[in-house]
Amino acid sequence: MDISKIKADKVNTTYGFKIGKESAPVKVIEFINLRCPYCKKWYVDSKDVLTDYVHEGKVQRIIKLFDKEKPSLKKGNVVHHYLDYKNPEDALIEIDYFLAHQDEWGNLADLDQVAEYVVEKRGLTHQPNEIEINGIIHEADDANVVFVPSVFIGDHVFDEHITPVELKELIDLEYAKKNS
Repeated sequence: MDISKIKADKVNTTYGFKIGKESAPVKVIEFINLRCPYCKKWYVDSKDVLTDYVHEGKVQRIIKLFDKEKPSLKKGNVVHHYLDYKNPEDALIEIDYFLAHQDEWGNLADLDQVAEYVVEKRGLTHQPNEIEINGIIHEADDANVVFVPSVFIGDHVFDEHITPVELKELIDLEYAKKNS
């Protein structure tokens, strides 16, 4: 991923699912699309590390479901519109489910079938999230975020190519910086 054009200073915590305490000193900001296999890799590989840090109160995750126009990601956009931004902990359970079953719903024939799947399998209803979803799209445009996943911790920008050990080191470094 070429991060040279990303304007990290334009990325913020305004929009997205906020998991963990607002007072957590380290913010992990994740632009993902639920249909993206690389986002799934990031999510699965980082889940245990981030869950531990969130529970310790050191990290707040801000998960930004990024609607993309790329044909292979449009099915993810459909799912994004069924998650409720008012209930981030419930949304996290649904994100877990949809990433775990990505091939099942992602291989459906069309967008209408994806919407039916979301309703039938999870009992979700379409949510009026346009302010959040459009806010994330505008933020990504302003910051020149074009790829998913794009993850931000302080001044560090990366994609799914980070090991759990490297992630821990980066969070610990940022945490030390915030508490010095």
